[in-house]
Amino acid sequence: MSNALAISAVSTVLQYMLNDSLNASGSPVAGCTISAKAPDIVQAALASGTPTLQVNLFLHQVTYNPNWRNIGLPSLASNGTTPLNNPPLALDLHYLMTAYGYDDTQAEALLGYSILTFHETSVVPRQTIRNILGAVLSTHPFATALSSTGLADQIEMVKITPATLGREEMAWLWTALKADYRPTFPFQVSVVLIQPPVSIASPLPVLKPAITVQPGVSAQLLQVEPPQNQAAAAPGDMVNLVGQALDTTTQVLLLNQRLGIQRQVVPTTVTGISVSFTVPDDPANFPAGVYLVSLLLTDSNGNVTQTSALPMGVAPVVLSGSAAPGLDGGTQVTINCKPEIRSTQSVSLAMDSTAVAMTPFAPPTTQAGTATFLFLPALPSKTYLARLQVDGVQSQINLTAAPPPPHFTGPTVAV
Repeated sequence: MSNALAISAVSTVLQYMLNDSLNASGSPVAGCTISAKAPDIVQAALASGTPTLQVNLFLHQVTYNPNWRNIGLPSLASNGTTPLNNPPLALDLHYLMTAYGYDDTQAEALLGYSILTFHETSVVPRQTIRNILGAVLSTHPFATALSSTGLADQIEMVKITPATLGREEMAWLWTALKADYRPTFPFQVSVVLIQPPVSIASPLPVLKPAITVQPGVSAQLLQVEPPQNQAAAAPGDMVNLVGQALDTTTQVLLLNQRLGIQRQVVPTTVTGISVSFTVPDDPANFPAGVYLVSLLLTDSNGNVTQTSALPMGVAPVVLSGSAAPGLDGGTQVTINCKPEIRSTQSVSLAMDSTAVAMTPFAPPTTQAGTATFLFLPALPSKTYLARLQVDGVQSQINLTAAPPPPHFTGPTVAV
């Protein structure tokens, strides 16, 4: 998810996209200025200076995205203050793109090239956003902060679509702006997902699931069984896959589309109804998260087929943890873990039932086996169960049945 600077980041990306397109080598409108200011400021500057070609972007309205608005409704714990979830703030951004020229048809030419630029890039590639925000000029007021907004890594991609404003709306808008009307193209950018780093209540997992479902579908992968009835498998764990007609399995395919990771694993045992394999223990190259697992089967003729895929969580492993006084009177908790965490992953730490998001890596660090978390207000002094969550997958908790009843024993962090 993005942080609060995502709106500024969108305007910066749009501004730089127009600048790269209109001022490209050989462009008929090269030399024009691309700005992102209020129209009255632009008009005053043009009136007092040398006439110039200019395209201005102005964010005139921000609205809730109707599709995301009802996802993850806010709710509170019984104390009335602790959030039970952290829904994203989903916003649509409404812009006016205005062209300024000082001779016949110059403004129309600028507007045409600008509209074509957004038409050709109606879905802004993630790499384009990274490149632009990583190369923002040092004179930009938020140059350092913009590179870590998370805009390129949010779940939904940034999309540009034309909008329609009637004559009355346009007249009212320009009157309110106290500027003279110029050729203008209204458009909308959707969707910006902003998620604040707040503490949430995180309940402990169920000790013993009581219901299983195994539909009888032939030649299909039906169920993923991590060891000891855990919700996810840790690196090095043996995982059992249950299905039918699996006796010709030759490879287990693990795919994480968001991180661009695909790994083939040779199965340990193969029968007609089950396949077992070991989760890769490669901290630097096989991160925790949700993977799609499927099987590759080879028949007697050498033909390879692939089963349907099922989700499987690869859990992080908490190796050790420590706590120390943090900023603003809080508690700073440092966790050593494997696999290594990547800067684009969503990471949080639950200390018993209180969870916070990870403090972002300081550039140029992009992945590490150590994560830092700041709990505000400070945690009371005691020993806490530590659960690390990476891309929605929580680390495993040690369980013992002696002495009864069954109870959790670790990993722990002393505060």
